Amino acid sequence: MRQIEPLAHLISTVRCVFSTRSRHDASIRVELGYAVSGDSNAFVRSARITRALESLIDQRIYFGRALEPSESLPDLDAIVDALMIRIAELRAYAPDRPIFISPFHYVSQYANIYIVDKLAERLGLDALAVVSGVPRNTYGDDHALVRRLNILYTYGDANRGGLGVRLSRSLRQNHIAALFADVPPFTMHRYPMETAQVTRFGRDARIHRGVFRIGARSNAWLVPFYLRFSRGRFGMHIFDSIALAEENAPQMLAGCIESALRDNYHSWLPAGHPAMYSFAPSR
Repeated sequence: MRQIEPLAHLISTVRCVFSTRSRHDASIRVELGYAVSGDSNAFVRSARITRALESLIDQRIYFGRALEPSESLPDLDAIVDALMIRIAELRAYAPDRPIFISPFHYVSQYANIYIVDKLAERLGLDALAVVSGVPRNTYGDDHALVRRLNILYTYGDANRGGLGVRLSRSLRQNHIAALFADVPPFTMHRYPMETAQVTRFGRDARIHRGVFRIGARSNAWLVPFYLRFSRGRFGMHIFDSIALAEENAPQMLAGCIESALRDNYHSWLPAGHPAMYSFAPSR
């Protein structure tokens, strides 16, 4: 893991030398980072390597677990421990209220899925529903490595129609599910979308309201968090839990998204896309 960041720097540099697309992608990521943070510090400039860094971490986790299925990643396991404590606290306070575990799109999708898979194992679940918009089987058979996860894909026409129903059914059964609640609405631009009006960075913006539509009915909790990665080590920031039935729940989530972008923009996986949640004023 300690070699991943230097290697990502090397790969990104070579790509920018030989590829105009890579060069422009890196520049756009950094330019929008300046707009988000209001600063030109080094951590924003490091957004240039985010794509290469994600790919290397994904491959390290995928192939490492493929070669050694019982492999343990201590940093990520410590994050699982912290999430288990939060889940136990919420269940002690309100045992019957469902919980949405909500990783944000930072550092590595495979790292986030590793965490959710380990949570399912620790909770003793045969299947934990995860809503995902990431193409499946990028490096091989994903299901072979995450047998405890029931991944509900958002991008397939055949799979998407009853996604909300399947997620609600799983939530009723297990009282817990995983959903990436910070998803920028552009990732599902092919489909009609329902968004919620919020304020971000002092401007009107929109976020996807699917988690509120499903979670408000059962007064579910949302547990948002995001990963950090530096010098070969994973870290996490976990936000206060959000009661999805509360009227200001969308703005509370928007505040978490804004805080994460200010603090960790360089590790945000969709960095560089111009939508930035600010579009579709009426929808």
